[in-house]
Amino acid sequence: MSSLDWIVLVATLAGIIAYGLYRSATSKNLDGYFLSNRSMPWYLILLSIMGTQASAITFISAPGQAFTDGMRFVQYYFGLPIAMVVISIFFVPIFHRLKVYTAYEFLEKRFDKKTRTFTSFLFLVSRGLSTGISIYAPSIILSSLLGWNIYLTNILMGGLLIIYTVTGGAKAVAYTQQLQLLIIFTGMFLAAYMMVHLLPDGIGFIDALKVSGKMGKLNVITSGVNENGFDWTDRYNMWSGVIGGFFLALSYFGADHSQVGRYLTAKSLSESKVGLLMNGIVKVPMQFAILLVGALVFTFYQFNPSPVFFNQAVAGKVTDTSINRQLSEIETNYQLNAAKQSALVSRIAKEELSDSLVLSMQSNQQVMQDQRKEYKKLVKTALPLADVNDTNYIFLRFVVDHMPVGLVGLLIAVIFLASWGSIAAALNSLASSTMCDIHQQYRRTPETPIQEYKLSKWYTFAWGIFCIVVAQFANNMGSLIEAVNVLGSLFYGVILGIFLVAFFFKKIGGDATFWSAIITEGIVVLLFWKSNIAFLWLNAIGALVLILLAFLIHATIPAAGRSKGE
Repeated sequence: MSSLDWIVLVATLAGIIAYGLYRSATSKNLDGYFLSNRSMPWYLILLSIMGTQASAITFISAPGQAFTDGMRFVQYYFGLPIAMVVISIFFVPIFHRLKVYTAYEFLEKRFDKKTRTFTSFLFLVSRGLSTGISIYAPSIILSSLLGWNIYLTNILMGGLLIIYTVTGGAKAVAYTQQLQLLIIFTGMFLAAYMMVHLLPDGIGFIDALKVSGKMGKLNVITSGVNENGFDWTDRYNMWSGVIGGFFLALSYFGADHSQVGRYLTAKSLSESKVGLLMNGIVKVPMQFAILLVGALVFTFYQFNPSPVFFNQAVAGKVTDTSINRQLSEIETNYQLNAAKQSALVSRIAKEELSDSLVLSMQSNQQVMQDQRKEYKKLVKTALPLADVNDTNYIFLRFVVDHMPVGLVGLLIAVIFLASWGSIAAALNSLASSTMCDIHQQYRRTPETPIQEYKLSKWYTFAWGIFCIVVAQFANNMGSLIEAVNVLGSLFYGVILGIFLVAFFFKKIGGDATFWSAIITEGIVVLLFWKSNIAFLWLNAIGALVLILLAFLIHATIPAAGRSKGE
């Protein structure tokens, strides 16, 4: 990067840290550190919820996801607006009425301590691991683009983030997310503008959409049905999105404390509800726009030479002379086909996209995809431990190679800020659950409010270290936006099922719920391990199987041995 890019990057990041520390003043107790004294207006709740969900993974990986697989990933969010309505009606009023610090505190009041502890344990494991992946996401920027050691960059990214998260707590997180999202959306808009601006004369935004559409990248709605009927292994279609996505969103926003903790900071019940409902309205168009950036990147590379492999730092590590020669041959042939593709696509400035022209473009594109696969296969042969899935590097490569000086630094800052917003909220929620659901329940002697406040900071710091360690092992995970959601789906169905039993099945108590949760978690992991079922369905399966098992176990427990609620 140029000196100006470095100045923009460092100034933006330093400004965010300073702003977070400036806005971090709050009462030195758990209510102030974790819940901002329950003083946040709805628009800060909305921005905090969005900032927590939209991590660097969203802005690094989602455009690459659209580049490789089209925009059908947006269907993953189709169930989210429905979930926001359900949570606002059933979940939020109970949490606010009980004045809980964490979502899992309610479970002890409804069931028992062991159910609360187990549920919070599932949350801590899933959120701790996914936050580690979120730290890894921005680290690959410096590692790949600047040639820095990935392990050191993980420490650098996590360390900078810990500074204002430990110091400021929930209030610093909420206020910095407000400024972060403003910068993020500005940067993404400028990137999309430049993609269209850099296209050949006579080719505008509509033409770019026509090209990406004809090449199958605007596949926003898919049915999941093929010649053999409905494909349960198809990850993204309208049914898995509406049904599986609904259960995932219901669990994430209703039972994952990284999100519940955001709207518990609201100054009133209505402010929490408005923030959630507005998120339901805004999230799908926002994700559509981010994926559209990926479709525009695809169109841009139809007119301009594209790398055969976007993670050039990995390709540069191949030392085998024979393999390097083969890689060079593939790259030469790939660039010839890329030039042919550019010539074909450029004809749309003079003529409509005829069937024969589209067929020629699709055929040539398939040849290029096969060459990319062969290139990756050779790199993997030479470097067995290397990550050859370059989905996460596609948008970054465009930014570094084609954005004007100054804007490169801004776009890199955008990705860092997106990461910080989500990770800071996650660390705050991890510390909150550890303090309130584990430490306070099993401590031997009570602490004063100031002692709890200081200990909470240490828990935040400890979780930051844990997530940095996880980031060191996050390589070779493919598309990071998929990896995080797959990981969450292993736990979210079970967590949601516990809350659904708590809210809607009053006769079922703690013992039945606890044992059904353990059994169901084993079933979900087994399904993921042994079957090819799309991960979104695991959320619905986990919740529904847990409810069914809870009924069965409840019916078999003698009345004298039943715990609270049974």
